[in-house]
Amino acid sequence: MNKSRKFAALILITIILSLFSGIARAQDDEGDEDHGLYIEQPKVFYGGLVAGANFAQVDGDYFAGYHKIGLNVGGIVYTQLAKHVAISMEILYSQKGSKSNLAQVSPANPNITMIKYGIKANYAEVPIMINYFDKRKSHFGVGVSYGRLVNSTESVETIDSSRTISYPDFNTLYPFKKDAFDFIAGAELHLWKGLFLNIRFQYSIIPIRTTLPPPTYARADQYSNLWAVRLMYLLK
Repeated sequence: MNKSRKFAALILITIILSLFSGIARAQDDEGDEDHGLYIEQPKVFYGGLVAGANFAQVDGDYFAGYHKIGLNVGGIVYTQLAKHVAISMEILYSQKGSKSNLAQVSPANPNITMIKYGIKANYAEVPIMINYFDKRKSHFGVGVSYGRLVNSTESVETIDSSRTISYPDFNTLYPFKKDAFDFIAGAELHLWKGLFLNIRFQYSIIPIRTTLPPPTYARADQYSNLWAVRLMYLLK
């Protein structure tokens, strides 16, 4: 992502946060109605647990599709700003990466075919979001996440025109950055009491690698992105 795209993303986030602030002020002017969050007795913090799955891919490799499935588990805390607006912070263990579903001939070198390819990148993440709650307690939000790489593995299996099979060690030669910053947008559907169904989209703000593999194996700077499907339960 070039500097202009990063700047545009920051402007977009600022605009969205400003809109949320306007909604918060408008909600304060409304007449009395049910409390915006699930917990009807106002508290400073509302905590809960989340568990689900990531469906991930990496933009910049030669494979498309959300074929990498991993865990997304942890805890969440909300603090209310206005009747229908709350900030949330999570502490998560999140498994990201990429996985090939078919062999792929390298566009940069037709003599090389990537038979298998896979990235497993495990992160400790801290997402911070601002959320708007409707009258049914469902809510949607946007925010950013900081992730710290816990560990990673990368498997690459190639075969050339002479039928020689190779296993390049990408994990050592082209390591992933230790720090990750992502944009997040998601929605939580209120199912029953404190139980919610969450669907979330997440995309890297900066590339995930320190050094890009050669064009034979990668087409551009690499960005992690995923869809997460989770259940959340807010505790009384």
